[in-house]
Parts: sequence; C-alpha cells; structure tokens
Amino acid sequence: MTKSLSKVQKKISKKGVNISSLHENSRNSQRLRRASARDDKLARVSAARAKVNQVHLRRVAYFQNAAKAATGLFDLGQIQQLIQRSIPLSAFYLPLLISYRYLERDDEEMARLEDDRRPGRPRSSREDLLKQRMAMDEREYDGGFWMPDMMETTNLKILREWNGEWTQLGTLKYLRIARSGTVHDSSFPPKGQS
Repeated sequence: MTKSLSKVQKKISKKGVNISSLHENSRNSQRLRRASARDDKLARVSAARAKVNQVHLRRVAYFQNAAKAATGLFDLGQIQQLIQRSIPLSAFYLPLLISYRYLERDDEEMARLEDDRRPGRPRSSREDLLKQRMAMDEREYDGGFWMPDMMETTNLKILREWNGEWTQLGTLKYLRIARSGTVHDSSFPPKGQS
C-alpha cells in the first residue's frame, strides 16, 4: 500500500479521477488526508530530531576544529584545557588559534546581553536560556563531559576527516571526562552517564 502523499496522488490520478473534484468523504479523499497527515508528521519528527542532533554535531565539530589545528595526540591535560575555564591555555594551544574553550562559548553573548539590559529589568529569555545551558554544561563536566576520544590515533584520524554528517558519528569512539580527571568510555548517542 502506498503511503507518501505524492504516491497516493499519483495512484488516484491513474484511475482517471480528478483529485480536485473528489467528494469530501470519499475513500480517495480520505486516503489523501491520511497520506498528507503522515507526511506532515514525518516532517515534524524529522525536524525535531535534527534540532536535538545539532547539540551533538556542534560539540563534535568544536573538537574536530581543535584536532585539525593540532598535530599529534592529545593527553588528558590538553583535553581539559580545551573544555575548562579555569585552566590557563598552555603553549600547546597558542598556535591553534582557538578563540574559546568549550565551556566559554556563550560568555561573550552573555556579557553583551547583560550590558544591553537596563538596570532593574528582568533577564531576557535568551539570557535565561544561556544561563541554563552554561549551568547544565558545568554539571555535565562535573559528572563526565561527553566528547570524541582524542587520545587514540585511529579515532583522531577519523575525527579530522569527519564531514559534519550525523550518520558518520557512529564510527567514532567517545569518552566521558570528568573535572576530577577520571576518564570513562562512552557510547553514541550519549545516554545519561554512559
């Protein structure tokens, strides 16, 4: 049985029926409504999934840029310098031209929003959203920050060659690195504290 709207329209028109002159409750018009609703639902689900996936894509893209700019493998201290705020960047990162660490990515926008707000006024919704995201990232880093494994040669090579597509992320190996320095293997996509 055909399911997509275009296929249903084609099948109905092959019968010699003009689609615009169908009776409101005929079988063919009901098939068209069901197919249209199915296509709309698939589009909504696909858009929602793409929005959720953007978080992971941006994170992996950040670490890919760092991996492309550096030569050789990363050790735990260097990875923590890429993530954390309080650790000063070593000479290892000066030629990388990394403009921010991962947890600092929203600091400039947050400062701009705070400066734009008049005294005594409540925070904007964007400012609240950024504050929540920053707090969530800090909590994640305390428990274990999910990221691609940059301490293994083959994984680092795959990361450098990644073309930005969701489907290729399954080939990478992932880690969870905590602020305390503990490292655990993780899965893709991340599920809780995997």
